[in-house]
Amino acid sequence: MTSNFSSIAVAGSGCGASLEDSPLGGPILRLVAPGGTAEVALQGAQVLSWQPQGHAPVIWLSPMERLARPAGTPKPVRGGTPVCWPWFAGHPSDATKPAHGFVRTKLWTIDRTEASADTVRVTLSTATTDADRPLWPHAARVELVVTLGATLDLVLATQNTGATPFELTEALHTYFAVGDIADVTVEGFDGQSYTDKLDDNARKLQAGTIRFTAEVDRIYDAHTGAATIVDAGLKRRIDITKSGSCSSVVWNPWSAKAARLSDLGPDGWRRYVCVETCNAGADVVTVAPGTKHTMTAQYRVTAL
Repeated sequence: MTSNFSSIAVAGSGCGASLEDSPLGGPILRLVAPGGTAEVALQGAQVLSWQPQGHAPVIWLSPMERLARPAGTPKPVRGGTPVCWPWFAGHPSDATKPAHGFVRTKLWTIDRTEASADTVRVTLSTATTDADRPLWPHAARVELVVTLGATLDLVLATQNTGATPFELTEALHTYFAVGDIADVTVEGFDGQSYTDKLDDNARKLQAGTIRFTAEVDRIYDAHTGAATIVDAGLKRRIDITKSGSCSSVVWNPWSAKAARLSDLGPDGWRRYVCVETCNAGADVVTVAPGTKHTMTAQYRVTAL
């Protein structure tokens, strides 16, 4: 699980990574750089927190969540940046399979840790096994690279290690912390078509900025550009740029659905918005044998 890992730091820079037991009950990597701090759980290679220097935390995590759980079926953690792979949302043909794939509850391996004067980078990986074949009958290695500096950069890479091509959908399902969802707008989607998952998957066209007065659950297909969360309450912008992603998802459950979700905590729905870098819905990726598909996301915070 933690092979070849040792704590690293660059003298005089305050930049490094350490493996720690989290108060949440599981092993995490704590990253420190001049630009801020971040935490990454080994379960699911899930980013749990990111706080840039001079800003409030940018990643929301449910206050009810824990990494360690009683014996039995592992449960994904609500919040942070779940890695959804090799399918997004429900399985396309078998509703009994876990939503958002099966790597969110695996313990990933720490492959590398690197640091410079102003950044720290960790690489985690997992691979499919015989035990995964009933869920997904393909051979693949998945890698997540997390780089903390002035920005938070995520690289999700899928290597086809088998002899036949396979298809996948995927997402970096980030929960961005906000002051109050009612004071938030999301820019970068004007004129984009989307699938409205709350209206029988009706096809619609975005006009202007996205505002929140009720539940929103949309797949913006053919969206390869940047997006920006404008948070009037916390007086900041969160800029999201990406590559290798042909769609984006925007989601907030609002109050009615939140009441049916037992792991959000009181008024948790007010404190986040998900703007997800993904290949989802009709945006299906085919990975040929011996090749790699890479999807990236970069997050930057600036004051309003």
